[in-house]
Amino acid sequence: MKSKTLFDRIWDSHVVSTIENGPEILYIDRHLIHEVTSPQAFHGLKSRKTGVLRPERTVATPDHNVPTADQHLPISDELSRYQVAKLEKNCKEHNITMYGLNHPFHGIVHVIGPELGLTQPGMTIVCGDSHTSTHGAFGSVAFGIGTSEVEMVLATQCVMQPKPKTMRITVDGEIGAGVTAKDIILYIISQLTTSGGTGYFVEYAGSAIRNLSMEARMTICNMSIEMGARGGLIAPDEITFEYIMGREYAPKGEDFKNAVEKWKKLRTDDDAEFDKEYTFKAENIEPMITFGTNPGMGMSIDSEVPALEMIEPENRDSFLKSQKYMGIEPGTSLLGKKIDYVFVGSCTNGRIEDLRMFTAFVKGKVKSADVTVWIVPGSKQVENQAREEGLIDILTESGFQFRQPGCSACLAMNDDKVPEGKYSVSTSNRNFEGRQGPGARTMLVSPVTAAAAAITGKISDPRDFLAK
Repeated sequence: MKSKTLFDRIWDSHVVSTIENGPEILYIDRHLIHEVTSPQAFHGLKSRKTGVLRPERTVATPDHNVPTADQHLPISDELSRYQVAKLEKNCKEHNITMYGLNHPFHGIVHVIGPELGLTQPGMTIVCGDSHTSTHGAFGSVAFGIGTSEVEMVLATQCVMQPKPKTMRITVDGEIGAGVTAKDIILYIISQLTTSGGTGYFVEYAGSAIRNLSMEARMTICNMSIEMGARGGLIAPDEITFEYIMGREYAPKGEDFKNAVEKWKKLRTDDDAEFDKEYTFKAENIEPMITFGTNPGMGMSIDSEVPALEMIEPENRDSFLKSQKYMGIEPGTSLLGKKIDYVFVGSCTNGRIEDLRMFTAFVKGKVKSADVTVWIVPGSKQVENQAREEGLIDILTESGFQFRQPGCSACLAMNDDKVPEGKYSVSTSNRNFEGRQGPGARTMLVSPVTAAAAAITGKISDPRDFLAK
């Protein structure tokens, strides 16, 4: 029998059929939907006079453009109000479970999937959102799909996809003080560029990856898409099983024990070959920050922005364009640069572990008066847990305001927009032009580095505080 990678093992077991000289038809175990990419799909079903084949395998939640304040009131934004109402209507008509605003299980789709136990090892998982790769942290094949494909999955529980190539990225060693999973993935992307993973599905391996918590692994897999990969995954282990146990949709009792025995077999064969491999040393990774307009333009926080002559000639025009937009001079340091906004949240860093990191850093300190800080939990469960653990009290004492769940300033589809020309230090996943608002200038960081900026009002190395 031919040796297989973990990705091949899961993918091949879900292939329904193969189209000659074309894509494969893949069965989907879990389909997640939200208010932005599903209305057109449901409209397509209605036009075709067909229904949802297996509604029990689909779960919905509004997240992209919901307000993060006064969620008990009617939504004021007309488009958001319409989309959320449409999602509720479509789910009701097709008998799909939906966790709406104020429901105890409401939140960002890629946060509630894992915390509810909807995400499980060995599954194929899709959603009309590129950061579906988050769920790969559990040893699942998870990827984003387009609106027409959302319709396809609703109607058939299958999707047509060309099979990606395989890549393994190994990170060995121990990470240093002030370094988090966000820094690991920003470092990898800075080394491979935003196109380095194009055409591949990535498996992350190595001692540094195995030592991460589940929430940290989700951060790693979440940003796989930012280096062009179709998705990323990590082999499940005892950390995975312990995280899943007891959650709402997780198997219970004897069923859970049987599931774990199956999940333990989900691994890459020792002699399996990948199409491409990279290896990095954890000790080379420092707190990271982006300086340009894509996640690949990253560096350690105490480095200097590359000088023009360090950039490949064919990339210099785009580099200069990005630096003009950012208002940053090539060859300079970012340390000490005044910032205007800090955003803590998103499907990348909006989990309870992220809020704990941020809160532990700012405890006993005071928010800089010059900075607006948005702290947005990834779900209602995260919000409630933060309250129960006293995190909100600590944040309030330090001058911070805690908001309600949603995607918020990650993509600025609601009122949480960074004004034109202002600098935002953000724990989200993308720093494209206008991503956090027209003309907004975004620098991606970890929750720890965001906390340092929130306290000082400028870009600061978190290690300077941790050493004290």
